[in-house]
Amino acid sequence: MAYVRRDAGTLTRAEKRRFVKALLEVKRRGEYDEFVRMHVEYFSSDGEHGLRAAHMAPSFLPWHRRFLLDLESALRRVDSSVTVPYWDWTRYRTTTSAPWTADLLGGNGRRSDHQVMTGPFAYREGNWTIKVAVTDAVFLTRDLGRRRSSIDLPTKSELLWALKDPVYDVAPWDSTVTRGFRNKLEGWGTGGGASWRNHNRVHGWVGGDMLGGASVNDPVFWLHHAFIDLQWYRWQRRHRGARYLPAAPPRTGDAQHGRIVARHQRLPPWDVTPDELEDVGRIYRYA
Repeated sequence: MAYVRRDAGTLTRAEKRRFVKALLEVKRRGEYDEFVRMHVEYFSSDGEHGLRAAHMAPSFLPWHRRFLLDLESALRRVDSSVTVPYWDWTRYRTTTSAPWTADLLGGNGRRSDHQVMTGPFAYREGNWTIKVAVTDAVFLTRDLGRRRSSIDLPTKSELLWALKDPVYDVAPWDSTVTRGFRNKLEGWGTGGGASWRNHNRVHGWVGGDMLGGASVNDPVFWLHHAFIDLQWYRWQRRHRGARYLPAAPPRTGDAQHGRIVARHQRLPPWDVTPDELEDVGRIYRYA
């Protein structure tokens, strides 16, 4: 029977408590840091050589779907009632609304060094030490809204702009494409950070540890990507019959040959294909 992922803003006190407790236990067991390591390892860009599986490529959505499922499985081994909630950033748009409450993810970082001082993931609580990172900091950091150069969260209309595109992705299947649902949702633009949209803009808005490959260190990563995953589901419902693209890998001589995952190719590091991840309705659904 499929389990349910819920809106973070509708969770009861008990549901929040169970989610936090399970996440802290996964961290205590050392499993959580392995998720951070994996995301860092697969955080490759257009300019690098080799396969791009997690970002700037068609498999952005199935890769993170499987990544979420692995984390959710770890949580449910601790407490079978727990699922990953989603953060609807088109609805909860302030630094004090869900999920930034003391009983869920805690709040913003302090001005001096962006260290998170409230909630269960604050370093001073003793349960959330950063062990895998791109800096030497051991505490969780956030800069919600980017105080010095403020940005806003994406709007409903910006999300709808992505959802309206009937094609999943287009050649050259990277961060430069201006058509296709995948990159409109992932959010790469041609003007650097100022042109980030949707998924990328949310990472930028949260700031701190959410910037870069070690973004998994902030638990909001999972709530954000659960909402992104929900958009893929909504896109499929809007465009019945639309499929993951490319269906076949680029041919020899194509600049993207061996650099992206086609529909029926293995999606590393798992033994699964994007095709097999297009429908997970038997595993979970969204409330």
